[in-house]
Amino acid sequence: MSRPDARNIAGVQGRGSALGADGDAAPIRVVMLGPPGAGKGTQAARFARQRGVPWISTGEILRQEELAGTALGHGAKVVMDAGRLVNDDIMIGIVRERRDRRDVRDGFVLDGFPRSLQQAEALDAMVDVRAPIVIVDIEVPTETLIARLLGRKICRNCGWNAAPGVAACAKCGGPLVQRSDDNGDIVRERLRVYAESTEPIVEFYRQRPTFRSVDGDQTLDSVAADIAAAVASVVGSRM
Repeated sequence: MSRPDARNIAGVQGRGSALGADGDAAPIRVVMLGPPGAGKGTQAARFARQRGVPWISTGEILRQEELAGTALGHGAKVVMDAGRLVNDDIMIGIVRERRDRRDVRDGFVLDGFPRSLQQAEALDAMVDVRAPIVIVDIEVPTETLIARLLGRKICRNCGWNAAPGVAACAKCGGPLVQRSDDNGDIVRERLRVYAESTEPIVEFYRQRPTFRSVDGDQTLDSVAADIAAAVASVVGSRM
């Protein structure tokens, strides 16, 4: 699978200059962790929008590549539909290319990366030391995750992730369908893969003073408030 041109990567919002470039204000850098169904995409996008920094969602990038019919998108879909993770080299390449875009001077919120220890170590090597990376781990009970994933819908046309109870896509008005990787067997496989491959990342970060965990089994607003407080406890007056 070839890597997408960074100029065409979707799933991001924001403004600024290059990641790690010189600037007067220290950037806010957040990595949102959590198992499938924890709501990290929803919360990452919300936090990024409120802070005016890019939301960098590797899952959205790959889904947009799939919708565009690229080789990367096709290959990633085969892997994700089986409940597995796209390989490290491709994911590191996507994030490294995204790093070089001009809109990340004020920071970023990463969603879906890192998902392996190799990716976590690569991320450390990508950023400078002007500001810490705040790690936010969203914790949700397994039975709640399964219920959420089985009920989750996306837009057939544009891939937008719908909130519960929504009848049509809020972006383009298209029909909502269940994600191909959200059926019962694949949901359980995705959670197994998370426990095997991604939970070690939580332990990798847990000893850092910038690590925070929040309870994801609450209302969206309550989780958002807890995330904001967690990040503020690290970056303080820069919020």
